[in-house]
Amino acid sequence: MSGPLKGIKVVDFTRVLAGPHFTKMLSDMGAEVIKIEHPETGDLARLGSPISGNFSHYFVQQNIGKKCISLDLNKDEGREIVRKLCVEADIIAENFRPGTLGAFDLDYDSIKLLNKKAVYVSISGYGQHGPLRGRAAFAPTVHAECGTAHTKFKHVGTALDDFSNMQSDFSHADVYTGLEAAVSCLAALHNAEKTGLGQHIDVSLAATMIAVNERAHAELAGMDDRDDEPFALSAPDSPYIKLSNGDIAVIAASPILGVVFSRYARMMRRLDLLENPLFKTAKLRRKNFKILMKEVNDWASTFRSIEDLEAQVGEVGLAVGKLNSMKDFAEGEWGSHWGAVRDVEDGEGGIIKIPGLPWKFSKTNCSPGDHMATRGMDNISILKNLGYSDKEIKDFYNAEVIAEGKF
Repeated sequence: MSGPLKGIKVVDFTRVLAGPHFTKMLSDMGAEVIKIEHPETGDLARLGSPISGNFSHYFVQQNIGKKCISLDLNKDEGREIVRKLCVEADIIAENFRPGTLGAFDLDYDSIKLLNKKAVYVSISGYGQHGPLRGRAAFAPTVHAECGTAHTKFKHVGTALDDFSNMQSDFSHADVYTGLEAAVSCLAALHNAEKTGLGQHIDVSLAATMIAVNERAHAELAGMDDRDDEPFALSAPDSPYIKLSNGDIAVIAASPILGVVFSRYARMMRRLDLLENPLFKTAKLRRKNFKILMKEVNDWASTFRSIEDLEAQVGEVGLAVGKLNSMKDFAEGEWGSHWGAVRDVEDGEGGIIKIPGLPWKFSKTNCSPGDHMATRGMDNISILKNLGYSDKEIKDFYNAEVIAEGKF
């Protein structure tokens, strides 16, 4: 492995998605990440489908490149091993409920006595302090509680009693929080290099989803876009259209917005729409949106290819995109050029496909690792690096301080 974080050591207590996504980013940039797992259960992500050989594809996507040690924190020897790892660490990451690691004297206040330069990142649903600190949190519950789902349903017109259309789709709270953790962690790491002092970073799923809500300013101001111009930069207002060849595409601008509506009229060669009394104002265009979209779709149905459509849409400075599956796009011409998909061997002759890196450095060689570890697979090498003898390691196995397993 190589990259801008080569030489940085990370002790990773995280599991499932938010934390592992964060620490995988560090691993992808060259950091040495040692994942700590329970000797019996391990990371729940190891059970995710599909499974090839000994590996869950879900687990590999978030944990490739990491080393794995499986030990029992309930045993004194297990905690001592972890303390030794933390003494050498630049970054420590965990996403348990607040207070969990404190019971093992592995919380920030305990670790900073051993390693004052360490950056300690805690990810939780509602933060390490405050009225909701102890609550369980998963992406769907956070989406519901912090307004993300409400904003979505309100914007797309889903009634709050229309339960059949009120699904929770992606785990945005987990992924976004992982990204926020990475950014704040690297800032603290930079500061530690200058000052010699680490710090504790408290990252909340709920706070993240409020911070990344692009409509937060409008909701906080009590603004309602249903009666007037829509939010000027609202990509979700963008309509989908169907071409004559069956392709579906989206134009990244809402015709409800006045300045955009005039562009629609020009690109459609339909300046008469500007004088149509049904579409004179944003309020009328919203009221008669289905009629307006029939005009747009009738126009779109005259195109035989996305390329022809894009050429005409581009004349007025708008963008258009074809509706693809992720697999088709990632494995297509652009994806192949970028390296959007990585093929990694599952150890039994099969291939696991995972996303490639989303960034490229112009000067720093960034080559992510392809190490995939079953639970406890790296026990011996990690312990030997800490100075433990073969006999001590054998005794750890016999005393069930450490263990190995397929999952």
